[in-house]
Amino acid sequence: MKRSESREIAFTLIFERSFKDETIDEIIEQAVVGRNIEVDDYAYHLAKDVSDHMPWLDASIAKYSKKWKLNRMSRVALSILRMSLWEIDHEDTVPVGASINEAVELAKRYGNDDDFSFVNGVLGAYVREEGKESPELIPEKQDAGQILPDAAEAVISGVEE
Repeated sequence: MKRSESREIAFTLIFERSFKDETIDEIIEQAVVGRNIEVDDYAYHLAKDVSDHMPWLDASIAKYSKKWKLNRMSRVALSILRMSLWEIDHEDTVPVGASINEAVELAKRYGNDDDFSFVNGVLGAYVREEGKESPELIPEKQDAGQILPDAAEAVISGVEE
């Protein structure tokens, strides 16, 4: 299974967990039996780690999503942010830019019209403030699927350009 497929599986599990007061293992068991989903090691560990560290993830997301409270965010965006933030901060084998790009693509596929730019902006703010960025991470020109510094700042602060 490709890493992007594993990430998508992890996202669906994390998203489902946002509706249920069950452990990630129970959710996985139901998904495997009920929907015949294959959960590889990466998807399992990513979903489990996110589920186990939700307070830290939510505090970090709240810090970098200016003027947006967690309860106002779509569950899709929140689930994607939790997953990608964990990956950026704790998965050394995943380049920061790859994680952000995958998060943006998931938000485009599953979220509403504004989710992808919101996800992009919050993750961009996090990597800049936490010193996780590399020089090639922030492009000079706006390009979908990459951090968009000016537009993203407007989205996460709730200000229209």
